[in-house]
This record gives sequence, C-alpha cells and structure tokens, in this order.
Amino acid sequence: MLFCLFSVSLTFAQQLDFVDFKRVEALVVFNQFAVDSTVYNSYEVDFKIKSATDSIYLDAVGMRFKHVALNNTAVTYKNDGKHLIIYKDFKSNELHTLSFVFFSAPKKAMYFLGWENEAKNQIWTQGQGKYTSNWLPSIDDVNDKIEFDLSFVAPNGYDVISNGKLTSKTESARSTLWEYNMQNPMSSYLVAVVVGKYNKKVEVSNSGIPLSYYYYPEDSLKVEPTYRYSKQMFDFLEEEIGVVYPWQNYKQIPVHDFLYAGMENTSATIFSDAFVVDAIGFNDKNYVNVNAHELAHQWFGNLVTAKSSEHHWLQEGFATYYALLAERQVFGLDYFYFKLYESAQDLGKQDIAGVGTSLLNPKASSLTFYQRGAWVLHALRDKVGDVIFKQAVQNYLKKYQFKAVETVDFISEVETLAEQNLADFVNVWLVQKEFPFDAAVGVLKKQSEHIQEYIMVDCEAKTSKCEDYLKYYVSDEAKAKVIAQMPQLVTKTVFNNGLKVRQAISEHVAKIPVSLKLDYESLLEDESYITIENALYNLWVNFPLERSKYLSKTKNVSGFNDKNVRLLWLVLNLNTPEYQSDKKQAVYNELVSYTGVAYNADLRRSAFEYLDVIKGCEEQCKSNLETAKSHHNWRLVKFAKQLAEKLAQNKE
Repeated sequence: MLFCLFSVSLTFAQQLDFVDFKRVEALVVFNQFAVDSTVYNSYEVDFKIKSATDSIYLDAVGMRFKHVALNNTAVTYKNDGKHLIIYKDFKSNELHTLSFVFFSAPKKAMYFLGWENEAKNQIWTQGQGKYTSNWLPSIDDVNDKIEFDLSFVAPNGYDVISNGKLTSKTESARSTLWEYNMQNPMSSYLVAVVVGKYNKKVEVSNSGIPLSYYYYPEDSLKVEPTYRYSKQMFDFLEEEIGVVYPWQNYKQIPVHDFLYAGMENTSATIFSDAFVVDAIGFNDKNYVNVNAHELAHQWFGNLVTAKSSEHHWLQEGFATYYALLAERQVFGLDYFYFKLYESAQDLGKQDIAGVGTSLLNPKASSLTFYQRGAWVLHALRDKVGDVIFKQAVQNYLKKYQFKAVETVDFISEVETLAEQNLADFVNVWLVQKEFPFDAAVGVLKKQSEHIQEYIMVDCEAKTSKCEDYLKYYVSDEAKAKVIAQMPQLVTKTVFNNGLKVRQAISEHVAKIPVSLKLDYESLLEDESYITIENALYNLWVNFPLERSKYLSKTKNVSGFNDKNVRLLWLVLNLNTPEYQSDKKQAVYNELVSYTGVAYNADLRRSAFEYLDVIKGCEEQCKSNLETAKSHHNWRLVKFAKQLAEKLAQNKE
C-alpha cells in the first residue's frame, strides 16, 4: 500500500515527463437559477504520450464524471476527489483523445454573486495559484501549456466573456451558447470566464488587435476616465517590447468584489470595479497602473511563464517595470522616477523591519516580487544600455514563447549580448537578502534632477529652507513632503498650487487657523474625492457653528465606489442635531443599508466601521454582519468576525 501511494504521488509530480496535453474543448453550462453550481458539462482533451506510462491524470477538484472514454472507448478510471486518473498501457508517441461528461459545484475559483437577490448577478473566475481545476478539469502545473477552446451556455440577457475570440453566439428560447476559440496554448491558471450584464466600447490597436472595454450599462460616463490611455499604452508596449501581441484580441472586464486589483487571464483581464471611476475619481484612484500591469503580463507570464515560484519575479517584476514604462510615456519622466524612488523606500523599510528576502525566495513578499523585480530590470538596463537590454528582452520572449523559464534563461540572454559576466550583479540585486537601497538611489540621482531635488528637501535638516521651498518653485511632490513634515508652514499662497499640494494640505493641516478658513473651504470644490473627504471632516471639527453649511455644500457628493465622501457625510449629519433634524432616521437607514449584500465589500466594511464608531450597529446591521462572515472576500470575512466578537464583548 505504501509503495502504491508513493508511486501515485511520484506520478503526479512528474507527469510532464510522460504526457503533453495539447488541446481542450469543453462546454460549460450554467444553471438557469442555481446559486453556486453548473450542470453537466462535456469535455474533450487531446494529448500525446512522451514516454511510456500506465496512467495519466487531470486535476479536478470535487467533481463527478460520467461516460469517460479514451478514443471513443470506455476506459478504466479513478476519481479520488482531486484528480481524474486514467489507467492504460500508454506507449511513447501515441496520440489520444479523452472525453467525458463532468459535474462541478465549485467551492472556490468560480464565484456566483447576487444570484440569490439579483444584486449584481455575476459569475467570475480567479484561477491564479492552482485553482482553475476547481471548476474545469485542467493541469495545475504552470509548465503545461494547453490550447483551451471553451463554450458556455448561460441564461439569455447575460454576456459571457472568456479567453480568445468569440466565434459563435447562438440564442435559444431561454439560453445562449457562446463559443470561444484560442489559437495558442497557455497555462491553466490563465483560463477565465465572466458572466454578467455589460456594454462595451471597442478600439483597434495600431497593429490591428481589437481592444474591448467592458462596462456596466449604468456606467457609460465612466468609460473614458476608466479606460483612459488604454490604446496608447497598448501601442506603446507593443513597440517598446518589440514582440507582437501574441493573442487574438484583448478584453478588459470589471467585476464586483474581485479578490485582487486585477488578473491577467490570457486575452481577458478581469479587474475590480473599484477602479471604474468618474473624471474626479481618476485624479485619486485610477486604473492606469493596473491596466498597464495586467497588459504587460500578456507577454511576461502568459507568453513566457515562470517554471516555479522561485522565479515569480520574471512575471511580476517585468509586469511592474513595463507598467511603469507605459506610465512614463503617459505621465512623463518625473512621475516615472518618483515611483521608482517610492518603491526603493518601501523596499528599504521592509529590510529595516527585518522581513526582506532574496528575490529568488519562493516565499518572498509581493513587494519583493513586484517592486524589487522591477528595480532589477531598471538597474540592469542602466548597466548594459537601452539597445542591449531591449534586444535581450526580445530574444528572451521569442526563444521561450509558449514555454516556461527560469531566471538564468533571461540573464543568459543579456550576458550573451552584453558580452559580460553578470554574476556580481545577480548576487547584489537578486540573491542577497537586503535590497541595495543606496545603489538604487544612486542610479536615480544620476538619472533625475527631480529626485535630487526631492531628496534635498528635508525639513528635519538643520539647514532646511522649507518655508522658502513652499514659496518658490520646487516640484509638487517636494512641496507635499514639506507640508507632511511641517504643516504649520502652510500659508494662503500655498493654496495656489496644484491638486497634489492641496491634497497634502487636506491630509496634514488638521488644525485650521481662522486666517486660512476661506482658503481651506475652497478644498471642498477640488476635483479629488480624497481632498473633499479630508476637508469636510476637518472643517466640520474646526468650525462647529458652520457645520450645516459644509454639509449642504457636499450633500450630493458620493465619492469612489466605496462612497467614501457619502459615508462620512451621513455620519456627520447624524452628529449635527441642527441639520435636517426631521430626516435623521432616513439618514441612519441609508448608512445601515450600505452594510447589505447588494454593495461591494469595501463599502460594506466602511459602513460597518462608521456604525461601530457611533455605536449604531443594531439589529439590521448585526444581521448583515453575520452575512458578511460567509463572503468570498477573506478581508471582509476577517473584519466581520472581529467586529462581531467586539460587539458581543461590549454587550456583555
């Protein structure tokens, strides 16, 4: 028995040595009204035996199977709850087709939102890690690249968006069949589907690639600010990388309560609808960086994939760096260098906190994989020059397209072109535990006067001239730094600066001198929801006799998708007895309503927090808190459990 168990585990670990899965054709049918299940689905996979073996398997978590056949003939198989194992005396170089019908009721990786109450009525997937096998039989090992041609049946009235090109859409009385085709192979974790109600805007890249921007029908006015610069960045990255976009089209789909900022599914990025913003929200929390990051992944991660987590930076570091390059093209050099400086500071602080690691540590932090990885590329480019760097990247992508790679594969391409040994560079920037902060800042100082100026501005230095810095020309970032360090230096003239400086005033000048009252009130009119939120609170606290005026001025401001300004307004209203005294119950009811299942996790959490602060979490709030404990977003779940425990202790 022990021998058999060992043999099975060994087979699972080394399957890539024996079999190459080529193409999957599957049909997934969504129930008309069911909450968290699919119905019977058909599946067919073509594969080639690389070396003789007595079994092969697909990863398939918690599924049931019927009509399992190999080359249209019934075959011996086993379902162990995690794998579908096929037993046969397989010979080298044989080609086979495995087919079956499967039933899946996924407990993770596929999320059904609002199907109980029609709050959003979305279905979306998140496969990164090893999760696609929870809803679709596949291969968790990222090194096996497969062409997935998927079809879906969903209720009429819903759009279905998946990887590849939509080749056919067939409507019947109650449902619609959507058929998608992929031309090239990819890792299973990049398979995705979204079901929801959307409109879309389509642009075409300079190279002829269709770019589809999906949005909720009610968000037509948010399309431009949300997807601003999308085509510009696509065209830039295709030219900068020097390798044509490797997929048939590119789609971007916002979803409700996504687990992360975004996910680079092949040709179909899914992202959080928290980034769907209006023209004002764009100034504070826009989608540009996430947009560029997930797009860069279409080359770095999707076309060429890291073999293991030890080399994860080859995906996240590259995507982070190329996203910054795209932002540089949009926002300019000063923005680019300042973002690099901020990331160097964050990495330095991580080391000071004692949690820094080598970039090649499989358990490194996201900060390390993303930002240190980006810094490796920036420092390497500085070392070998633009021409060699860009050519090495092109050679790397073309040589290993649709394959899996290790760090040495990329470094070797650079070494060959640069005709130099990069062992010392690799040791300092990738291998050693500490991030080379001084070297990074040295690179930036050499490249950017903007960074030199920012570092020079330091109000804690004895020779500081911070009062003068606020009067004369230094960058907005430098002025914001002065205000953060010495808010008492703010005068009337400082309000004449741009959005970033005025935002810094709202964040750091909490005690408002009467002499600055009128200037401070002007912050309520800024095109920044962060500034408005901060200014409203600070003015309400500092000038109690004029609270009604401030509430009237901001009563129609909602803010981001988490309604940051509106929630604050509701709470301040409840604590201003003289303002709308006959409407307090309606105001309270609105605040409580935002804790309900119809709203996004960030909004619900903020509403719960405010109700806790004002000791107003009563029956309906507590009921919604219990519901939040079973949400798919682990952050909301953790918060709900902690708050429920706190409320129970307070009651006792």
